[in-house]
Amino acid sequence: MDKFKAALLLGGVGDALGYRNISRENSVLGPKIQEELKELGGLDKLVLSAEKWPVSDNTFMHVATAEALTTGSGFGAATKAMSIGMRYWKPERLETLIEVSIECGRMTHNHPTGFLGSLCTALFVSYAIQGKPLVQWGRDMMKVVPMAEEFCKKTIRHMAEYQEHWFYFEAKWQFYLEERKIAEDQDNKPTFPDHYDAEERDKTYRKWSSEGRGGRRGHDAPMIAYDALLGAGDNWAELCNRAMFHGGESAATGSIAGCIYGLLYGLNNIPKGLYQDLEHKEKLENLGEALYRISTEEK
Repeated sequence: MDKFKAALLLGGVGDALGYRNISRENSVLGPKIQEELKELGGLDKLVLSAEKWPVSDNTFMHVATAEALTTGSGFGAATKAMSIGMRYWKPERLETLIEVSIECGRMTHNHPTGFLGSLCTALFVSYAIQGKPLVQWGRDMMKVVPMAEEFCKKTIRHMAEYQEHWFYFEAKWQFYLEERKIAEDQDNKPTFPDHYDAEERDKTYRKWSSEGRGGRRGHDAPMIAYDALLGAGDNWAELCNRAMFHGGESAATGSIAGCIYGLLYGLNNIPKGLYQDLEHKEKLENLGEALYRISTEEK
């Protein structure tokens, strides 16, 4: 239960850290963002509050999704899928996870790149709870995409019009897995460049993006979060450098990465200032507890 609560909290923390970066015009590049962080005394000295470090609509939509999944009141305008993976994390609920994440994504992002990103995020969350080795997640997600396609063929009237965009999502992820040399038949460690500072990460994230702004679309937001988790391990500060403090849509990537980090490692490595006064802290913790209970007690 504690890790479910940590997941909701750190999803909000990652959102708040990343959102401040993109809400200020003079903080558009990773190196500049990290320079400002040093001026503030570093990550350990930050105290996130609603006044100075508010969460973005990412957290509001994630809360709405979690509330829908725990009360049955419907999905509303929710687009964030981490809680879907927390609700349907068991391997035997894979079919439900596919259907719910795609339909939830389609409500506001009726485009394959968008709703496949919803599926991808939900899957990664479920893999974290299952204890699946991190390096396998990307490959295993690619094996689920054909199952999602079969579901969509049954439910989307004009599926043929989506094929080009569907291929784009798969091609981008295949390119990423090849770039990191994550092989199909072995649990090898991902390969990162020798020189991979903030400037180089910004360049890499822009390359993965379809618009030159890393994390803006459904394929590269979970991709950047996943890459950050692979590179950082249990080092929270390094995860923040890679997922929250870059010159792209860092609120989105930070929210995904923070949530999954919470499921993997909990709050032990997190400075209390980052979550003790976090906006909507109590609600996030309560939703984490509710998701844990309903997902584990379900027959």
